[in-house]
Amino acid sequence: MDNPVFTIVTSTLESSDFYLQLLAVGVTALCSWLVSRFLKKLIHKVSTGDEEKAAGKIKSRVGSATSYLRDFIFPVTNVIFLGVAVAVSKEFFEEKWLVQFVQGLNFLSIVYIAATRVSTGTGVRYFAFFVLSPIILFYAVGLLDELIEILESVSVNLGNIKFTLYALARTTIFGTVLFWMGRLSNRKGREFIRRRDTLTNTTKELVLKAFQIGLFILIALVILQIAGIDLTALVVFGGAIGVGLGFGLQQIASNFISGIIILLDRSIAIGDYIELEDGRAGVLRELTMRSATLETFDGKDIMVPNERFITTAFVNWTHDHQKQRYPIVFEVAYGTDLEKLFTILRDVAASHPKVLSGDDLPIEERPDAEVQAFNDSGIEILLEFWMEGVDDGKNRVGGDLLFMIYQALQENNIVIPFPQREVVIKENSQKPSV
Repeated sequence: MDNPVFTIVTSTLESSDFYLQLLAVGVTALCSWLVSRFLKKLIHKVSTGDEEKAAGKIKSRVGSATSYLRDFIFPVTNVIFLGVAVAVSKEFFEEKWLVQFVQGLNFLSIVYIAATRVSTGTGVRYFAFFVLSPIILFYAVGLLDELIEILESVSVNLGNIKFTLYALARTTIFGTVLFWMGRLSNRKGREFIRRRDTLTNTTKELVLKAFQIGLFILIALVILQIAGIDLTALVVFGGAIGVGLGFGLQQIASNFISGIIILLDRSIAIGDYIELEDGRAGVLRELTMRSATLETFDGKDIMVPNERFITTAFVNWTHDHQKQRYPIVFEVAYGTDLEKLFTILRDVAASHPKVLSGDDLPIEERPDAEVQAFNDSGIEILLEFWMEGVDDGKNRVGGDLLFMIYQALQENNIVIPFPQREVVIKENSQKPSV
């Protein structure tokens, strides 16, 4: 009795289709190697040019991204060429199992690289190893078509709409992959756009919003197409969706449109120090489709809806320039030599490294001291100075100057008065009548 395994191997080796498939695998591997070699040199040349312009973290990210891309080149190109070989084998030859099996191995290598190097999340790895890998193995051994037929046989009819287990599984799997690719593309695209030194901050945010919106629409359309939903049917629901947006989502739509208007009119930009009507203030760190994030100097994040920048007033301290003027008010005792005091104050303010001073500046931007008012206890003095940036956070100029002024007044015996009250008790000269 013949061994069935030996019989299969013998018949395979005697078949001309086997050697034709083997030749196709060799040709596709050679073509893939040549193409990948060319593309790797091209990517290395481009990445080297980018790294020369980059520094620190940006340089490491560029190198990491190009390394991942180089790892994908050969298996991806081989999958494409093998796909052509599978189609040719199916059309002209009786067998295609070897070409399909090698193509499946390349699919597995792509999934492995994506799950272990591109993504570090455990959820992605579990999905790749326990969902995608078995499907690819079914395809490699030629059992995927039978599996699809079994899943197609399980269906549920809801009126004129038919739901199959295969459609559900297909939508779930491809939706998960597209969602992961969308998040990865969004993160990498955001990093790429914000690294462009030739673009202003406002232009970067505008390009980023357009990229995010386009990516979201593209993924949504692809998922709907994979789910088997006719895109022309969406036109029927367009009016109802528009009414729903008008009533139920008007606040979200308002914030979204306000964000686009803000980016177009350039009233605020990343890095601006903004003060709201209620007194809260912070540096604008992020501008999303829904809100802006103001980071305060004490480490808090203020989430401000975009609509507030359109409908309410706010103060942008650093939009056009970084120069700011600040006052320091204090009192000195009556009888103080004010000419000497003003000279001392101007010299103290000019000695601070972050205070703008010098003869090259306009007179209105130099440190200046003057009498502001005559109070009950002393003379109120106003010291004004200009500086680059906001007097808070890393620029604590006002506090430094107060301490320096106090030391200068002590050294020159200038008195800072404190409130005094003189109480006079008058005795009634007329004695009360008895």
